[in-house]
Amino acid sequence: MSRIMAIDYGRKRTGIAVTDTLQLIANGLTTVPTHQLLQFVVDYAAHESVERILVGLPKQMNNEPSENMKYIEPFVRSLQKRLPDIPVEYVDERFTSVLAHRAMIDGGLKKKDRQDKALVDEISATIILQTYLEYKRQ
Repeated sequence: MSRIMAIDYGRKRTGIAVTDTLQLIANGLTTVPTHQLLQFVVDYAAHESVERILVGLPKQMNNEPSENMKYIEPFVRSLQKRLPDIPVEYVDERFTSVLAHRAMIDGGLKKKDRQDKALVDEISATIILQTYLEYKRQ
């Protein structure tokens, strides 16, 4: 089987998570500077079999898209042009940062480590991916 990749897109840096090849477990992969994201994903897909890519859909509490969509949509279009055989889906990402912080606290990370925004982004991408996997299993 192939992997599923999840992206927690940010204007400065982006968290990335992937499944194992059996698509059972979501693992944080890395955080990359956003200006390098497209090339990173293309390079990763050239070396690993990727079945689909999930991109966090930022929504406000009133269900309207957030301001960040104006940055995400051009990225997704570029991604679809570079990797036309890999489907790209949006997944609601509301509360992932809050859940990431909670996971860090529950995991016993020190306050200084919890302030690592790159780690928060990677954990957020993992939560997006885990949410998708749980939805898919139901």
